[in-house]
Amino acid sequence: MKTNKTIFWITTIIIVLFEGLMPALFSQTELAKEGIKHLGYPQYFGNALVIFKILGALVLIIPKLHKTIKEWAYAGFSFVFLFAAISHAAIDGLTLNSFLPIIALGILVLSYINYHKINTITN
Repeated sequence: MKTNKTIFWITTIIIVLFEGLMPALFSQTELAKEGIKHLGYPQYFGNALVIFKILGALVLIIPKLHKTIKEWAYAGFSFVFLFAAISHAAIDGLTLNSFLPIIALGILVLSYINYHKINTITN
């Protein structure tokens, strides 16, 4: 149980830092705006994505939210990571930028699995 909680919190904090805090702090930089533009997405899509990432990160980190809401957040991040990998591969080919979202997806999966292990044991 302690191992599951530790893995859950480490992986969840990594996701929250990279998908909640960093977009909140750096989404309006020229580099971030150019990244969205480079992939062919309009600026408003990048802005909406940042809002949903911040909300999703909050949902994952707040312990007592309803399980269904957390499931939606996990699903949303899964889609974000999969489509980020596809977008980067389609535009730039198979580069490191194509694989980083897959690594993030792996971290998210670890968080998800351990979230369910913790809730199965405690319920």
